Amino acid sequence: MHYDFNQIIDRSHTYAVKIDTLPEGCPSDAIPVWVADMDLPCAQPIIDALHHRIDRRIFGYTEYNNAECKNAIVHWYKKRFDWQIQQQDIFFSPGVVPALAFLIESLTNVGDGIIIQRPVYHPFSKKIENNGRRVINSPLIKQQHKYVMDYDTLETQFARSDVAGMILCSPHNPVGRVWSVQELERLLELAKKYNKWIISDEIHSDLTRRGIVHTPLLKIAGTYADHIVVCTAPSKTFNLAGMQLSNIIIPNPNLQKKWKHVIEDRYSVSMASPFALAALTAAYSDGGEEWLEQVREYIDHNISYVTDFLKKYLPDAVVYDCEGTYLMWIDFSAYCSDADKLEHIMQHKARIAFDEGYIFGEEGCCFERLNVACPRAVLEKCMYRLRLTFAEDSLDNS
Repeated sequence: MHYDFNQIIDRSHTYAVKIDTLPEGCPSDAIPVWVADMDLPCAQPIIDALHHRIDRRIFGYTEYNNAECKNAIVHWYKKRFDWQIQQQDIFFSPGVVPALAFLIESLTNVGDGIIIQRPVYHPFSKKIENNGRRVINSPLIKQQHKYVMDYDTLETQFARSDVAGMILCSPHNPVGRVWSVQELERLLELAKKYNKWIISDEIHSDLTRRGIVHTPLLKIAGTYADHIVVCTAPSKTFNLAGMQLSNIIIPNPNLQKKWKHVIEDRYSVSMASPFALAALTAAYSDGGEEWLEQVREYIDHNISYVTDFLKKYLPDAVVYDCEGTYLMWIDFSAYCSDADKLEHIMQHKARIAFDEGYIFGEEGCCFERLNVACPRAVLEKCMYRLRLTFAEDSLDNS
């Protein structure tokens, strides 16, 4: 079926964080292009599956560890990525961020260092620090309009006895990199050399640009797979974040036991909602792929539109290549070099609610993260406000 992603769906009064809980200080009429969920309708097979589940009229405890669910997950990743997952290696989590916390607790000791690559998804730092571990930052390197890994720094950090491992963002949020096989293999070589584990957050793996293919880290890990955990979910792919379901792939039997001890024995987290399971199974089995291909094309066009608009009207804004995710990473420092002032300008003059770049680390100061998974008319309004704002004579570069 053909989906109309140009329609604007009213999400107000649904307690949507993106709409009803704007960043502190934002005026109520700010355009919300911040939180990473889509303002696009879900796939019809998912909606049909949810209606069917509601019609069953009983919503009791529901078992995640069932053959239909596991088969759907295995089938999806085999078909999309030629990655063969073993059913016994798949574990439930209510989200990737909670999974990071559980894994940090299972894999490390208080005081251990954990490597991240800023600018990066800000909950990485919070989960590390709030669990009594230490952030070891290995900043990405800007290379023209894209970022690359700093392998020299990574090797120095992996070699440290106080560093336990790394959290990898793949595809990377917010800079939009989809790491090549060669880049990932070099990273694996360093981890193996120093016997460190890697948690790979691959929640955006389905959302790459045309011609760009994501590589699951476990697919190429070989004999080092027992040092790798991959976090996946249907949430970003199919706009199901509110369903609170992620699939955590853990090949190491000893780590599986630790995971079960922490997540099940200590915190009693083991069952997904009946709606989450119905949505997942429908997404991965019953036509979700057709919807996804249309969404990817729509996002590609939105990215091209924003890139072309800024090149024409705000040529000093630096747009970094968005190889994956639906989040654009844009450097506005040429227009304002003070992060606090830029935030005020965006919120109160442009009246746009971005995710401010500084929340991803100091490397993101004067950047904005723009969510383009929305109807084109929303982006056009957003770009029009930006153009007017930065054309004002009163707006001086500082």
